[in-house]
Amino acid sequence: MGKIYYIMGKSASGKDSIFKEVKKRMPELKDIVLYTTRPIRENETEGVEYHFVDEEFLRGMQEKKRVIELRSYNTRCGIWKYFTADDGQIDPEKFDYLTIGTLESYAAMKTYFGEEQVVPLYVEVEDGLRLARAVERERSQTDPKYAEMCRRFLADSEDFSEENLEKAGIKKRFENVEFGECVDKICRYIN
Repeated sequence: MGKIYYIMGKSASGKDSIFKEVKKRMPELKDIVLYTTRPIRENETEGVEYHFVDEEFLRGMQEKKRVIELRSYNTRCGIWKYFTADDGQIDPEKFDYLTIGTLESYAAMKTYFGEEQVVPLYVEVEDGLRLARAVERERSQTDPKYAEMCRRFLADSEDFSEENLEKAGIKKRFENVEFGECVDKICRYIN
């Protein structure tokens, strides 16, 4: 029976970079590409970070009862939705997977696939360092969205509160201060 290794953490904790490096080191882990209605960012590729879709596509998936979990965020740029779909890409009977999500989506995946199959990989970074990384990432965009960056930063304090982490059963944490060391620890944990 395969496992779904679920990377999560606050914004700018390095989840995407960690995901890419773990995939490079452990190519046998399959991807679960999530869906989003938010606009694609520079340096993102359709079908790699996300499937970028519209509301009509999402409604069609909901009508077919293929949405495993769905989250909506009322951002400074409009309502953005993120979801995982039962679209044929996940077969935990045969493969191990690596994916990224939120605490809320992790809980929904655990409910859908079973607690034994979904393994949390919680990444944390001190808030000052995380904020500096977020500003640097946003500054590199052609059209920086600083207000949205701030909204996400503040919302993370509530979303990833100690109480919520405890409710979700998150015990193991991976501190991402030194990137290579953090990735090494995650790879050893998966093995």
